[in-house]
Amino acid sequence: MRDSGILHRLLLISDFNGLMGHPVFGASWEGLVIENIVVNMPDWTPYFYRTATGDEIDLVLQRGNQKIAVECKASTAPQLNKGWWNAFADINPEKAFVIAPISGSTYMLNENVTVASLSDGLRLIKQES
Repeated sequence: MRDSGILHRLLLISDFNGLMGHPVFGASWEGLVIENIVVNMPDWTPYFYRTATGDEIDLVLQRGNQKIAVECKASTAPQLNKGWWNAFADINPEKAFVIAPISGSTYMLNENVTVASLSDGLRLIKQES
């Protein structure tokens, strides 16, 4: 379901605390993030990247040879697993963003990977274009 608000209402989730404890939280966060980024980046081709061995990135934006990787993590302390790093090496994006429900400042995991809230992430991703 593309509308997370309707989904949450149908599941009788009335507030953020209720959502955080619900099994749908991760998928709902991922859908919200991807929908917002794709709508705000109309000149970019979006796709999901997954290898036969299970290495994956939630969203790759491509325009010409330029690529941006986006991972959606429903955690205030997101971690990236080996499969994500393998996929990152495969596609070799210029930048990557981990979008998480964090409050406060963005921070760098390394020189090419930034952790940000959805609003800050959208702003930073737009700056890359």
